Amino acid sequence: MKLDFATLPKATLARFAKLGLQRPFDLVLHLPLRYEDETHLFTIADAPLGSPVLVEGEVVHAEVTFRPRRQLVARIEDGSGELFVRLINFYPNQQQQLALGRRVRLLGEIRRGYFGDEMVHPKVRNVGDNSALAESLTPVYSTVSGLNQPALRKLIGQALQQCDLSDTLPAPLLRDLALMPFGAAVQLLHHPTPDIAQQQLSERIHPAWLRLKFDELLAQQLSMRLAYRRRREQTAPVLRVAGEMAGRLTDSLPFGLTGAQQRVLAEIRHDMASPHPMQRLLQGDVGAGKTIVAALAALDAIEAGYQAALMAPTEILAEQHYKKLSTWLAPLGIEVAWLAGSLRPKAKLAAIAQVESGAARLAVGTHALFQESVAFAQLGLAIVDEQHRFGVHQRLALRGKGGSPHQLMMSATPIPRTLAMSFYADLDVSVIDELPPGRSPIKTRLVSEARRDEMVEFVRKVASEGHQAYWVCPLIEESETLQLQTAIDTHAALSEALPEFQVGLVHGRLKPAEKAEIMAAFSRNDLQVLVATTVIEVGVDVANASLMVIEHAERMGLAQLHQLRGRVGRGALESSCVLLYNGPLGEDAKQRLKVIYESTDGFVIAREDLRIRGPGEFLGSRQSGVPMLRFADLERDTALLEQAREVAVQLLEHSPHVAEAHMARWLAGREELLKA
Repeated sequence: MKLDFATLPKATLARFAKLGLQRPFDLVLHLPLRYEDETHLFTIADAPLGSPVLVEGEVVHAEVTFRPRRQLVARIEDGSGELFVRLINFYPNQQQQLALGRRVRLLGEIRRGYFGDEMVHPKVRNVGDNSALAESLTPVYSTVSGLNQPALRKLIGQALQQCDLSDTLPAPLLRDLALMPFGAAVQLLHHPTPDIAQQQLSERIHPAWLRLKFDELLAQQLSMRLAYRRRREQTAPVLRVAGEMAGRLTDSLPFGLTGAQQRVLAEIRHDMASPHPMQRLLQGDVGAGKTIVAALAALDAIEAGYQAALMAPTEILAEQHYKKLSTWLAPLGIEVAWLAGSLRPKAKLAAIAQVESGAARLAVGTHALFQESVAFAQLGLAIVDEQHRFGVHQRLALRGKGGSPHQLMMSATPIPRTLAMSFYADLDVSVIDELPPGRSPIKTRLVSEARRDEMVEFVRKVASEGHQAYWVCPLIEESETLQLQTAIDTHAALSEALPEFQVGLVHGRLKPAEKAEIMAAFSRNDLQVLVATTVIEVGVDVANASLMVIEHAERMGLAQLHQLRGRVGRGALESSCVLLYNGPLGEDAKQRLKVIYESTDGFVIAREDLRIRGPGEFLGSRQSGVPMLRFADLERDTALLEQAREVAVQLLEHSPHVAEAHMARWLAGREELLKA
C-alpha cells in the first residue's frame, strides 16, 4: 500500500508535525535512536547479566502481589534455568501475556533480585506458530505519544520501499570520497544486520552514518553558498569616501584604534565600496571596541550622502549606544534619532519624521526601527548589534527598509571556527582579536552559597574604597520549582546589610524610563551597589564598577556568564567577578564553571559552550532561518565539513543540476529564507 500523507488521519499528521515529518522522504531520514537485538536467543542459564538479552520460556507461575507494593510477578522456565519477571506498573493485557502456561519471549537486562535472577519491565512477546528470530537489529525511533514503535516502523518501511533512494551525487565523486551509496546507507541504518558492531552505530562512526552526515553538511553548505551568491548578484550603494568625517572623530577621541580595529575597519570599507550589499559579521570579545568601528562605518555612509541605522536587542543597550554615538557625532553636526517602544507617541512621531525626511543621518533603536511606520529617506548601512538575538525575519526587515543597504552585524559572543564554517558560511567575518591597552585583567572566583555573608562584606570593602559593584540574580520573583534567591529579596537584604551605601535595583519588568534613570544614577555613582537581573548582560559600561557577584552561576550558560563578567574591568581598576553557586553541581554545571574560571578568552569559552550545548542552543534565534544539523557533530565531524565545503564549491561551479537535486532531497524548500 502506497504511503500518502494526504490520506493520513489528522491526528497522525499532527504527531508527524511534532517530529518534523512533512513528506514521505522525511520518514527515510528519521533514523533510529538505538537498536534492540532480537536476532540471537540465549538460554536462561547462559544469558549474561547487565546487558539486553533475548530469552524464551514458559510461564510456570504468575501472581499479583502487594509487597512492598502492587506488582505482577511471573516465573519463566526454559529447561536450563528459571527467571523472574516483575512488572511494577501493568495493564490487563500484560497479565494475559504472562498467563500460566504461555510461552513468551523476553527482551531486557537480567539482574540479581531478591528471589533470584530477574527482568524488570522487559519487552514481552507471546511466541506462537511464527517463532523465527529477527534477521536484523530492531530499530527504536524518536516518537511522540499516540505513535507507537510498531506503527512508526511500518510507516518508515513503506517510505523506504516507495521513495527514490538513488544517489544525488555522481559515482566518481563517491569513489573519491570513499562514501557508501545513499540507498545502501539508509537501508543499513534502519535495518542493520547483527554482525555490525553496535558501538559503530551508537557513536555514529559507521560508514553509513558518515554518508548521511556528509550529505547533510553538503546540503547546508550548498544552501549557504547560494545565499551568498544571490547577495552578490544584488546591487547596493557604492559608499566610497575620503573618510574625512571618520578622521575628525578619531582625532577627537582620547584613545587610538588598535591594529585589529584598523584591520576590520579596512575590511568593512572595502565591502561598502563595492556595488554589492555587504553582509559582514563583526565579532570581538567583550570590550574589544566594536562600537567605535561601527560608528566610523556609519560616518562613511553618512559622508557618502546616505543614512545609517543601528539596532540593538534591549532598550538599555540601545539607549547606551544612542548616548555614546550622540556624544561622538554631535560635534560633527550629525543628528541622531532615537526610536524605541517606550517613547511617548509625540516623541516617536517626531523621530520617525526625522528619519523619513533624512534630517536624522543616524537612527538608533530597538526592534521599533523595522516597524512599518518607519521609512528611511536613503538607508545605506544597517548595523545590528548582538545579532544572534534577532531572528532572520527581523534582520531582513531592517535591511528591507532601504532596498538593499549594506549590513554589518556585531556579536560579542565569539563564534567557533566550525560554526563559522557551517552556520555562518553565508557571511563574511571580521574578528577584533585584540583588546584595547590599559584594561585590567578580571579575577574570577568560585564561591559556595554557604559563604554568602563573606561576599556581602567583600561588597562593603569595594564600596568603601569608592568603587561600585553589581549583584546579579537570575529571577525577579519567587519560583517554587527553582527556588532561587530573587533580585527583589536580594535588594532588600543588601539594603539592610549595607545601610551606609545606596543600593539600586533594575530588572526587565521596570518601565524603560525607570530602568534608564537607575542606570544613569549608577553611572554617576549615586548608587554604589546595583542589584540586577540579566538585563545588564550586554552593553552596560561603568568604568568605576570593579566587582560583580553572580548568584546561581551554575544555572547560567557560558556565553551569558562571560558577557556578565565583561561588565567589570572596563578601565584600569583591578576587578573581580564572583560566581556564587549552589551544590550539588551536575556534570554540565561543573564543566561550565570550570571553563569560566580557567579562561577569559571569549573564543575558548565559545568553543566549550558549543561542545557542551550544541549548535542549536548556541545559535539562538538565528536557527529560525538556517538549516539545522540533525546528524553531523561540528566538533567530531570537522573533516567531513571541510570536504563538504570543497565539494559544494565544485558542484555549484561545474554541476549546478547536481547541487539542486541534492538540496531538493535534504532541504525540501526549507532554505527559502536564505534566498532573501
